[in-house]
Amino acid sequence: MKYGFFKTAAATCDIKVADCGYNTHSILKAIREAEAKGAELIVLPELCVTGYTCGDLFCQSTLLKEALRSLSYIKEASLTLNIIISLGLPLEYNGKLYNCALLLYRGIILGIVPKTYLPNYNEFYEKRWFTPAPKDTVCIDILGQKVPFGTKLIFKAKDYGHIAIAMEICEDVWAPVPPSCYHAQAGATIIANLSAGNEIAGKAAYRRSLVQNQSARLICGYIYACAGQGESTTDVVFSGHNLICENGIILNEGKRFENGIIYGDIDVDKLISERRRNTSFETDTEGYTTIEFEFHPNNSQPERYIDPHPFVPSNDADRQERCREIMDIQALGLKKRLEHIGSKNVVIGISGGLDSTLALIITSRAFELAGLDKKGIITVTMPCFGTTERTHSNAVTLCKALGTTFMEVNIAPAVMQHFKDIGQDPDNHDLTYENCQARERTQVLMDLAGKYKGFVIGTGDLSESALGWATYNGDHISMYGVNCSIPKTLVKYLIKYAADYTDSQVLKLVLEDILDTPVSPELLPPDENGNIAQITEDVVGPYELHDFFLYNMMRLAFPPEKIFYLARVAFKGKYTDEIILKWLKNFYRRFFTQQFKRSCIPDGPKVGSVSLSPRGDWRMPSDASVSDFLKRLDNLDKK
Repeated sequence: MKYGFFKTAAATCDIKVADCGYNTHSILKAIREAEAKGAELIVLPELCVTGYTCGDLFCQSTLLKEALRSLSYIKEASLTLNIIISLGLPLEYNGKLYNCALLLYRGIILGIVPKTYLPNYNEFYEKRWFTPAPKDTVCIDILGQKVPFGTKLIFKAKDYGHIAIAMEICEDVWAPVPPSCYHAQAGATIIANLSAGNEIAGKAAYRRSLVQNQSARLICGYIYACAGQGESTTDVVFSGHNLICENGIILNEGKRFENGIIYGDIDVDKLISERRRNTSFETDTEGYTTIEFEFHPNNSQPERYIDPHPFVPSNDADRQERCREIMDIQALGLKKRLEHIGSKNVVIGISGGLDSTLALIITSRAFELAGLDKKGIITVTMPCFGTTERTHSNAVTLCKALGTTFMEVNIAPAVMQHFKDIGQDPDNHDLTYENCQARERTQVLMDLAGKYKGFVIGTGDLSESALGWATYNGDHISMYGVNCSIPKTLVKYLIKYAADYTDSQVLKLVLEDILDTPVSPELLPPDENGNIAQITEDVVGPYELHDFFLYNMMRLAFPPEKIFYLARVAFKGKYTDEIILKWLKNFYRRFFTQQFKRSCIPDGPKVGSVSLSPRGDWRMPSDASVSDFLKRLDNLDKK
């Protein structure tokens, strides 16, 4: 249990039908193996103590007594094992037999959950032997202990309240309204499903989808442990298809037709964060009994892949589809605004950099969708002190390749006059020197928009907005910001997508060169060789780090120290701990101090799960203090 990661295991043991002694040995072997790997919870299959396919042997008192003997042995062995155990066996209560799941920890049976839905169709005959779970929770005597018995049980770890476990059994999750739905509403974050689903052609895909979607619907961790080899094959075969899911994501999946153990580190903090922000996820604890138990986390290192680029799908096919979808959203948003205003003209400043290139591509697509003449796209380059030949040439080529109305306005004379008016020394390359250029460019664009009865398209992106990397009342302002929720790490992939799918060789070549150009606002003079001297990431830090910080802070509401830990894992070997901590502190400082810019940003389409629009996803006072966040990071410095 480190940084909210709860290490779980789903195990399929080698068993022999009706041989409880053999099965007990196999179960304990799996438990010990999982504990040695650092697992804090292990889920075993339905009726694993006896075997699921015992048939009418379930009615034999000998089998039931041996099952209890096995439970006693496992209970005793668990005293020296630091792992929560969820296992299945048949139990008799009030003269009726129940298919049960037990939760066991350190020699204590925490509770017993009988199966609610008994399949009695096709190859299943469970109602022949078992009784459905009773409606009410009772206490029963088992192995000298009073134990809660019922379906509405939540097992909560003391001092680790986010670990709340509930159980259902196999067919329960296939029902129209599975018990796990109520469990989650009652506070369960971890659902254990002890299963013995047999294998037929095509069933695995459905099962995978079912478990994955249930974990998403319930915003929970879902561990599905299935019976495998060892069960009777008289009529059916069991494959041991184990799954560990977290909020719609498959963390691990066992290889079918092979018995074994799979592991998954479930981020319980993430689940709580998701539930906290989802106001339609209502809680209802009526009728539930909460069993608290002393929990001793093992604090083992989580073995989980941390995506360094959470905004960008790693799979090529998924990334291509995501790019297409995002560009459609951007273009349709702008199309709607064009139609609403009734304007046939827009004005957009083109620098030859990534953001303005993407904005122009989207604007071109919006004009196509609206059936407008692209001559109504008035593209403007505004060279000044920092403009290089490379970016200028690319800007000109791009605008002409897309069939826009191209204009060039050299703003250097106007900026020099402004310097004279305000007493700014042109040799003093300070913030005023830079901002004067940015504001002059915006003034040109706004005035051209008025002249041509159009509106200005903003080019700034989500990452710049998060860092406040924009000149207030300069590039900060527009009438519609098409890139407002596009993170910098995604911008390149969108442009690459456009380059890959264009029929124009000229456009393809210029887009590829723009992709290779360093990110810069070009507000400082080029170096002696005419190359870009002002590299944005040298000033604010690597955008891939900032996008990683932004996603984990905004989307998941993780605390600074957890974000630092995750970044260390995600970027291991690329950035040192000192570099990550330096830029993480810088991220928090800039994010908090630059909120005033975000409080008055223009309209623009939301395309992903993170947005900084003050009218939509993010409402934050401009005067909020960052001190508590930085204190947590300062404490890391002292360790």
